[in-house]
Amino acid sequence: MHPFLPRRRTALLAAASAATLLAGALTTVTAAAAATGCRVDYRITNQWGGGFGADVTVTNLGDPVNGWTLTWSYAAGQQVTQFWNATVSQSGAQVTARDAGYNAAIGTGGTTTFGFNASWNDTSNPAPTSFALNGATCTGATTPTSAPPPTSASPTPTPTTTTPPAGAKQMEKLDRGLVSVRSGSGNLVSWRLLGTETSGVAFNLYRGGTRVNGTPITGATTYLDSGAAAGSAYTVRAVVNGAEQAASAPALQFPNGYLDVPIQAPPGGTTPTGEAYTYSANDAGVGDLDGDGRYEFVLKWDPSNSRDNSQSGYTGNVYLDAYTLTGARLWRVDLGRNIRAGAHYTQFQVYDYDGDGDAEVAAKTADGTRSGTGQVIGTSSADHRNSSGYVLAGPEYLTMFDGRTGAALSTVDYDPPRGTVSSWGDSYGNRVDRFLAATAYLDGQRPSLVMARGYYTRAVIAAWDFRDGTLRRRWTFDSNASGNGAAAGQGNHNLSVADVDGDGRQEIVYGAAAIDDNGRLLWSTGNGHGDAMHVGDLDPARAGLEVFKVDEDGGRPSSWMADARTGQLLWQTAPNGDNGRGVSDDVWAGSPGAESWSSAVDGLLDTRGRNVGRKPSSANFLAWWDGDPVRELLDGTRIDKYGTGGDTRLLTGSGVASNNGTKSTPALSGDILGDWREEVVWRTADSTALRVYSTPTPTGLRLPTLMHDPQYRVAVAWQNTAYNQPPHPGFHLGDGMSTPPAPNIYLR
Repeated sequence: MHPFLPRRRTALLAAASAATLLAGALTTVTAAAAATGCRVDYRITNQWGGGFGADVTVTNLGDPVNGWTLTWSYAAGQQVTQFWNATVSQSGAQVTARDAGYNAAIGTGGTTTFGFNASWNDTSNPAPTSFALNGATCTGATTPTSAPPPTSASPTPTPTTTTPPAGAKQMEKLDRGLVSVRSGSGNLVSWRLLGTETSGVAFNLYRGGTRVNGTPITGATTYLDSGAAAGSAYTVRAVVNGAEQAASAPALQFPNGYLDVPIQAPPGGTTPTGEAYTYSANDAGVGDLDGDGRYEFVLKWDPSNSRDNSQSGYTGNVYLDAYTLTGARLWRVDLGRNIRAGAHYTQFQVYDYDGDGDAEVAAKTADGTRSGTGQVIGTSSADHRNSSGYVLAGPEYLTMFDGRTGAALSTVDYDPPRGTVSSWGDSYGNRVDRFLAATAYLDGQRPSLVMARGYYTRAVIAAWDFRDGTLRRRWTFDSNASGNGAAAGQGNHNLSVADVDGDGRQEIVYGAAAIDDNGRLLWSTGNGHGDAMHVGDLDPARAGLEVFKVDEDGGRPSSWMADARTGQLLWQTAPNGDNGRGVSDDVWAGSPGAESWSSAVDGLLDTRGRNVGRKPSSANFLAWWDGDPVRELLDGTRIDKYGTGGDTRLLTGSGVASNNGTKSTPALSGDILGDWREEVVWRTADSTALRVYSTPTPTGLRLPTLMHDPQYRVAVAWQNTAYNQPPHPGFHLGDGMSTPPAPNIYLR
């Protein structure tokens, strides 16, 4: 039984539009009542010989209820056989569904969802024609008697449905992300150019009430206000067709080159074996959780006894927090004792999956997970840990959490289930619990959630859509299925998402194999597992995208580059043991396109695999930091500029720490504020703040925010997965680059 908790928004389904989301029958029943008002959406999810499955969503349009009973009748002899998220009974044709306790309360405008399997006669399966909630027929139109009438200050919201333009992807409606970074004796002020602003937009920058630029700014969205006092207040205004638009929100101040976002560590604890543990801030994600156009952070807290899957021992609970850029904590989710702590266990994704303007947070959950509003998923007292600290029994769930409140919106069985532990490659619990997560535009327009299990042997990837408050599985890929065997053992400790075949829909690059947007195997190189991978337009002289990957198998190429569409190898390096690190991007203007390098291979390799010079001092992360389009080296708590004779230090983080042991990765790096250059987010050494660094260097390059490039945006979402990797856009960003095509997107 899974808790489906009330949706915070009024989630009214339009039958015509909802029916296009998934195959199946959807019947909407409407009619009226008095103080109680409701709407019921009844959807047949699948049918088979002698049986069918159905989902039922109840929307409360009347007064709040605490305890509900829904009744209906069947006309063709259907009989309910199994049910979840409600208690369902049947007498003859009459069916009665009652709340499951945890979902008893439905506020005005709230929803709850339950499902069931039933038998049918294989000839006729008509949907019920009428439903009643707590004895009142659901008609879909009533005003709560306890609610005040709407006023001009608080009008009744009207649900809207957006029909995406053909081929365009829905992206976040962001604000200007204006920042002021102290730069020498002045302030470098920078802001976002949106992906929809491809031409005809200029800007005026104001310090207080004074415009600082003589003529509208038509170049890069950055301005060095020389001699300005530290802490000066700035706003920016777009100029469209000569008309100045409304002022932006005030600039965020980076007086010392960084912004501190205060965070609150959970209290430590003690394991059942008496081991004390404390918490430090770990990986982070960003999303517009409250719909104000500004990103918030979702932060994972790791206990000091987090484990690699190969290590036995109990761990403390893992927590997910949400913080505004000013440090206000919005909520905290406790994943509970039945989710083990470690880089391979606790993947989470932050994205606006249902397109309502507010991002959600998705994570694997279990018995005892507690939402940000205090609801418990499953059984709170259950403890499925064995004496070695592994969790190899008990239910596994996938939950979508509300970004505003942390409430659980939809919980389903995690796919794939663990099944027999030994079938994943060992019997003690190492390989069965290797998880990956991502976000992808599988239909070419709206994002789907991707959750995966396994990569050393069996690999299973499940895609989910979150629409109308409910998680629904789109497809599942299993390397054990007929025709998919070439994907077994090909997964990385990370993955990537890109439109590798140019059809407008994104694919999953799962290490040495790629899964098409429809859940079918696209290609496999057979080169096996590895620790690092990069996907992008690494060779702009070739059409399409490329994949660079390092390998762990000493009998395989130590590194290779392949055509991302076909998997055809373009070049490879000789086997040389476990090659644990590898990077590919344009870090040196001395050769066209990306340079690639790795731990077990000498030198810096060009797009043809030829050694063109000295290997950089690190093989970890990347960041666009200075003013040119060549990317910089990010490792530990520093940023360096590559040079043929040696690297030049551009930034040393002050009072900060990197994450994930020897991986030395930031909490997050990406274009989350200002112009197209990337911010770097580290935790402070004492985990009391996330310290956000932004470049103090001017640039002459005008580019839309990288967060409106779909490949880059989803890469920032999956960056925190297992062995973190830096994001790449879907176009070449480097020396000699062409003007990138305008992103085919629309903003909600």
